[in-house]
Amino acid sequence: MIFTYRVFSTLRRAFSESHSHILVSLKHGQASVNYAQSLVGAPETRLTALENGLRIASEKAGDTATCTVGLWICAGSRYESERNNGVGFFLEHMAFKGTKNYPQSTLEQEVESMGAHLSAYISREHTAYYMKTLAKDLPKAVELLSEVVQSSLLSEADLEQQRAVVLRELEEVEGDLQEVCLDLLHATAFQGTPLGHSVLGPSSNARVLARQDLVEYIDSHYKAPRMVLAAAGDVNHEELVSSAKTHFSGLPFEYRDDAAPVLPPCRFTGSEIRVRDDAMPLAHIAIAVEGASATSPDIVPLMVANSIIGSYDVTCLGGEHMSNRLARQAAKHNLCHSFQSFHLSYSDTGLLGIYFVTDGLHIDDMMHWSQNAWMNLCTTVTESDVARGKNALKASLVGQQNGTTPICDDIGRHILNYGRRIPLAEWDARIDAVTPKMVRDVCSEYIYDKCPAVAAIGPIEQLPDYNRMRSAMYWLRF
Repeated sequence: MIFTYRVFSTLRRAFSESHSHILVSLKHGQASVNYAQSLVGAPETRLTALENGLRIASEKAGDTATCTVGLWICAGSRYESERNNGVGFFLEHMAFKGTKNYPQSTLEQEVESMGAHLSAYISREHTAYYMKTLAKDLPKAVELLSEVVQSSLLSEADLEQQRAVVLRELEEVEGDLQEVCLDLLHATAFQGTPLGHSVLGPSSNARVLARQDLVEYIDSHYKAPRMVLAAAGDVNHEELVSSAKTHFSGLPFEYRDDAAPVLPPCRFTGSEIRVRDDAMPLAHIAIAVEGASATSPDIVPLMVANSIIGSYDVTCLGGEHMSNRLARQAAKHNLCHSFQSFHLSYSDTGLLGIYFVTDGLHIDDMMHWSQNAWMNLCTTVTESDVARGKNALKASLVGQQNGTTPICDDIGRHILNYGRRIPLAEWDARIDAVTPKMVRDVCSEYIYDKCPAVAAIGPIEQLPDYNRMRSAMYWLRF
């Protein structure tokens, strides 16, 4: 299929980034480059703003005939209410069903004739529509993206057809226990706030959302100052800006009654949610504390700390000989099938946690050693631990630059989060500046003696009482 839809899971991103590997050679038989050379050779990200506030950012990468271009929008499930939760996901499904100038069949033929791939995703704070295509077709790609975002028909017939598709996807996601566990974690950690909403929304909303709900969502959030047109690959920035002026100058920048949506602060609540099902073969458990926001100065030390805890899978070889303490314990005592540390950052808060999958008999021990790993970060983390965490983090950051699509995604999210693209060399310098004392101090602030949020699904009879898990968030030592 040339059209794809996907729900963006930030936990899944954390999983994939932790397993990324540093790229030490270029394609097509070119000479290998070391890490330092990759920092020096990183291309500049150019940024231009139109009069209506739309920002245009591009990064030209050599040795490629393709590019990825897309619109990143500051809109997601966090901007929805209880009544319309899921409307952004529904809208994403409606986006490629035809526009005023391109009926669905024509739109599909245009994309197919270009040999392109048109896709979209939505997360809690962002929505993206993007296309990967040959570089020569960049102007046409920008035109089609403008049609999709500004002129979708949103016909009643398509709405009813996609309603059935959305309901079927909601049923399928129920089988993805990683996603379910993450949604439950958000629901309890940020209970009573919009950040507790799931990205897809409940099936009860999907059954009743109407065309007017989609139109109101677009009118409220699809504004030029909240959008970034990003491109990466064999891209000419001036050509991109010219195409943007032609197709996006008409994007609105004013709000009805001058009432711009303002995100309310999301309160973190130490709490738990348990869904016991003894018929399930494995338990899926996540424990987290409130993490740092995307713009917090503490973000890099926490990223290093997250890398120190790392990940483990029972299929990996040599678990008992890994430098990672938690992985050694998991392998030695068969504590779990897998675990993954994660740090999910939002505009004003975050979640720092550990997700693991285990059988019912080892839940107590795995929870003990997971919290023990947190206490080690706060009290006894060593130079070698930090050095290992830094290397793993740098490797994941370099791995994210592999291909025009992840680079374009990085550009779009960075401009929305920071107002600029943070270059790899700057990340590298900030990572190098992290010391063991900095990790201990920052982790003590975020982890030590804090109330955790816990979500658990499956045969969880052996999950410790919440008060016991709370008491393990500090050590009494003399």
